[in-house]
Parts: sequence; C-alpha cells; structure tokens
Amino acid sequence: MEEKKYKRTLVTSALPYANGPVHIGHLAGVYVPADIYVRYLRLKGEDVLFIGGSDEHGVPITIRARKEGITPQDVVDRYHTLIKDSFKEFGISFDVYSRTSSKTHHETASEFFKKLYDNNQFVEQESEQYYDEEAKTFLADRYIVGECPRCHAEGAYGDQCEKCGTALSPTELINPVSKLSGSKPVMRKTKHWYLPLDRHQGWLKQWILEEHKEWRPNVYGQCKSWLDMDLQPRAVTRDLDWGIPVPVEGGEGKVLYVWFDAPIGYISNTKEICPDTWETWWKDPETRMLHFIGKDNIVFHCIVFPAMLKAYGGFNLPENVPANEFLNLEGDKISTSRNWAIWMHEYLKDFPGKQDVLRYVLTANAPETKDNDFTWKDFQARNNNELVAIFGNFVNRAIVLTHKYFGGKLPKRGNLQEIDTTAINEFAEVKKQVESYLDVFRFRDAQKEAMNLARIGNKYLADTEPWKVAKTDLDRVATILNVSLQIAANLAIAFEPFLPFSAAKLRGMLNMTECKWGELGSIDLLAEGHEIKPAELLFEKIEDSVIDGQLQRLADIKKANEEAAKAAEAANWKPEAVGAPVDFETFEKLDIRVGKILDCQKVPKADKLLQFKIDDGMGGRTIVSGIAAYYKPEDLIGKEVCFIANFPARKLKGVESQGMILSAMDKDGKLVVVSPSAIVAPGSKVC
Repeated sequence: MEEKKYKRTLVTSALPYANGPVHIGHLAGVYVPADIYVRYLRLKGEDVLFIGGSDEHGVPITIRARKEGITPQDVVDRYHTLIKDSFKEFGISFDVYSRTSSKTHHETASEFFKKLYDNNQFVEQESEQYYDEEAKTFLADRYIVGECPRCHAEGAYGDQCEKCGTALSPTELINPVSKLSGSKPVMRKTKHWYLPLDRHQGWLKQWILEEHKEWRPNVYGQCKSWLDMDLQPRAVTRDLDWGIPVPVEGGEGKVLYVWFDAPIGYISNTKEICPDTWETWWKDPETRMLHFIGKDNIVFHCIVFPAMLKAYGGFNLPENVPANEFLNLEGDKISTSRNWAIWMHEYLKDFPGKQDVLRYVLTANAPETKDNDFTWKDFQARNNNELVAIFGNFVNRAIVLTHKYFGGKLPKRGNLQEIDTTAINEFAEVKKQVESYLDVFRFRDAQKEAMNLARIGNKYLADTEPWKVAKTDLDRVATILNVSLQIAANLAIAFEPFLPFSAAKLRGMLNMTECKWGELGSIDLLAEGHEIKPAELLFEKIEDSVIDGQLQRLADIKKANEEAAKAAEAANWKPEAVGAPVDFETFEKLDIRVGKILDCQKVPKADKLLQFKIDDGMGGRTIVSGIAAYYKPEDLIGKEVCFIANFPARKLKGVESQGMILSAMDKDGKLVVVSPSAIVAPGSKVC
C-alpha cells in the first residue's frame, strides 16, 4: 500500500508530571527523540507543530503538597517553571510549553467530558472504595499503605509495592492504613463515570493490529496483549479536591481522573498557540499526528486516548506512537523516590555548555526497543573518544590548516585524486542513510550514520596528511582542505537535529548563513574564497576527576538509601504503631522551634552533612544535619524549618552543631525537612 502524504505533522510529547524535576530517563525516552524528529522536519521545510506542557493534577502532587505544608498549586508552579526552563536550556524546541492548570485547559477538558456525557459515551458504576472516617475523604491508592501480600514488605502503596514491584489494588493490602490520619480506612460506596473501552474493542483491533503493523514491536506487542485480554470500562472521575471539577450534576466533590484530563492537554496547548487554526492540526485528515512517549504510557496513547477521540468524533487518530523503553542508571532502575537519577537541571549546572554531550550519549544509548543503561564511564568515553577525538578533531584541524596556509579563505579545489573521490562518494550517501533511519524513528542508528560522516572526514585528513604535503605542493593541500571543509559543512547540517548547539557553533565558524536538509551530501556547500572564521573547540575532554565526582555522588545516595532501609527495618514499623502513646513529661522536655535558613553549605570532607546558619529569633545558631543526599544547599536557603533548640551542642566533623533539624522519613527512606504550613516569626515555639 502506498504511503499517505501529509501536508503537516503534529508532534506531541508526554506531559511531564509537575511534582518533581525531569531526569535523564525522561530525556532519553521522550524529549530528545521528539526534538530530533521535529528539528529534522523543520530542516526539510515541512510544516510541523511541537506540543509540550506540564501535567499538573493527580494524587502525587497532593501528597507532596501535604508533606511540604503548601498548596498543590504551589507545587505545580514551582516544578512547571523548573521543568520549562530546563527544557529551554537543554534545547528541546517546543512551539508551545503550557500546563494543565491553565484556564484554557480547564475549559477544554470540561467541554470534552460534557460532550461525551451528553452523547451517552460513559457508563455510571457504583463501587466500594476505602474511606478515611477521620479525614472525611475517599482515599486515592497512594494514600493507602500496608503490608504487601506478595513479599510482605511494610509500607506498600495501594497501587504498587515499591520493594518487589508488584502492581496492587488497595483491597489486596494486609492491614491497610490511611496516610492522612494513620487510621484504618473503611469501605464505602461511591459513584463514578467510566469510559466503556469494551465498546471500542472491535475497531481498535482492526486499526492497530491490522492497519498499524509498522509500529515498533514493543508498542504493537503491548497493545495486542491488552486487546487479546479484552478491554474493560475505565473510570474517568475520582473523589479528589485537586483537579478539574466534574461538570455535570452529581459530580460534586469529584474531579476528572488525571489520565483522562492529561492527554486533552495536547489539544488545549494547541489552542493556546493556534487559537484560530487549532482544528486544522487536530481534525484535518491531511495532518499527521505522532505521540512521543515512554512505555508506561503506551496503553493510554494507543488505546485509551484514541477511544476518547473516537467517542467525541471528528478528531484524527495518531499515525504512529514511537514509544521507548526505560533507561537505567549504572545498572539500576531510575527511582525518583530514592533520588537514584541524574536530574536535568542539576546536569545543566554541573556541565555548563555540554547539553549536546548528554543529547549525544542518550541518543547513542536510546532504549528504542528494550531497556538500556546509562553509565558515567560510557558518557566520558563517548565524549572523549567520539565527539572530541573524531568530530571535534577533524573540524579543528581543517579550519586551523585553512587559516595557516590560505589565510582563512576556502581554497580552490583542483584535480581530484582517487582518495578524494572515495571520500566524496562516501559522504554523498550520508543523507540517504540518515533519512532512511529518521523516517522510521530509529534515532540511534541515524545519529551513528551522521557520526560516520565525521569519521570519513577524520580518516580523510589522516590519510592525506596535508601538513606534510604543504612542504612540496600547496595546490594539492588546497584541494584536500576544500574537500575537508565541504565535509565539515555537511556535518553542520547532518548534526543539527542531534546536536543543535554544536551545529550552530560549527555553522558560525564556517560562516554558513543557511542550513537546508536538501543540501546534505553536496560537495559545493561553500564557494571558493568563502571566509572561514578562526577555529573554536566544539567539544572538550572530560577528566576522570569530574566523572569520579558524579560516581561518588551516586555512591553516597546508594549508601544513604541502604542505611535508611536498614533503619526502617530495624524500627520494624507497623501500621498499628502509628500514634503510639508517649508520656507528656517526656514530650514537654523538647523545645521545638521554627527557624529560617540564612545560609547552607556542605561540610568539607563529609559527604552526608550540611551546615546551616539559622535565624532562631535568639541571635542565630549553627546546626549540622545529615541530609546532603536529599537536598542541594542552595535549595534550602530561605526555607523555614522546625528544629530542636535544647539539645546539647556537639561537634560533627569539627563543626559545632547547636540543635537538630527535624525531618520526616518516608517509607522509601527519603528525608524531607519539616516546615510550618505558613510563615511564622523565627524562634516561634512549636506547641
């Protein structure tokens, strides 16, 4: 069957959850491949729209807000800004990056639900769910903890045991307890609306299993597994107070389920940037839609969201969903709760100007059809042995020699020898090879082919040795450098989708005003006499000490997690132990006060310790706390914390600590400093 031609392409990328920063797993799985593809289409002159935004509803956000004593809106405001700024600095070239707490999104999602409701596309079902009688609220799965029925670990959540990884339902937990009050929840009836996916089973099977066999095996296989098991109705509402209110009678106290509301964010974000033409991008059959996601979102984007769009009517369905698998870190699964991750905003601080190095390594190790691993040693090796020694070395030598022998002007190309034509013929094929992989979303192979162009150039210079030939034949050197600089100009085009910062820098050195994909493979990108600017290093070597520092950070995190796990096990925490009595006289001896952190810094030669200067309302004091694995010093400055003021002073690594900062340890071992829910004067006593 002949491939359909489209006038335009709508590219969406999974909305990152705004209860924490973005890490390298997100980048490798979604945002780098999406950005590569969008930049490729733009270079080709195609009409493309790249949609991004933050997912800002759901239970994890309310949990974080409760822990920190702030509102859910405070949480999403903080992380939306952090994520948006990090994406921009990293070079992810969204046309729009909005959010699901926006007015436009609330209106769009409400209208979407109301249309399906009015057209009888939902079914109402009553079910029993856990209810907290003390907190007077139904409990979301993550607000229920208990003993895992599989591995019998304590502190398993109502949707998953994080120790053994088993997916659970709250009713499977042994001795369940509410995280809100510590009390034992009861079962109570509640009514919700469900999307009857079983009604859509027939056309989904035909559309996916028969009409989209070209989808990646991991995507196709997961969809087939779900369809073979037969689809079941899925709730689109839940009992919460954070989210988009259900806009129909009987929806009081309920919000749209985040899985239903979030993908509508693609539509609302398109409305924000194209208020008058958004329907062209979503409903015109000459528009192709692509979803870039991770494997945990395959079912939602291939089965659930298409069913929603079909039920509404008039919307395009995705042409492809090139979902990636997961990226591990140093052989272990990335875990936000255990802080086992490389965070994008921290990488940008630790490696300024090296966005393209991480983009290159993540693409080279892209988990396109199976899980893959990121290691700092591989990061260093690919930078030093490929980007520096091959790509950067070739470009630097070609430009430096041009300035040395021809005053920075592109020399005339004379008669070509066999060695020249061999190199020219090799790089003329690069466009075809890179295109063949990009068109089917094989970004790892596409980048490898682009890098082969740098290998061709590096080998060509090494074989022709113009620095030696210059002693006897400058005309021959002119030809060699002309060919070399044409290869360098091709590199500036070929790597624009993959390494945009380096490609822009290379274009600057070559004084290239334009960059068009259709010119890739040409031997005449630069004209004779074209002025070449002085060489600058495209990439720089990364020393062992830098990598050792990153590995030590991870080792400290792993050790802290292990110690926390041992402490939790030793404490033998049981749900029924929550609220165990203590005599009042013992509690009364503690002088707990509120202080404001004026300064915070790491204690030298003590990886776990942070040194705080606290405004305690009594002249100030210094406190040392072992929470360095969970916070960066700059993130704590200005924060109000609770501390014990009447502990005797003691020295830690030579620093006198005059108290103890209070922290809460979650079941996963992560420490969070305890803060008042509102600003109070330093020195205020906690009663």
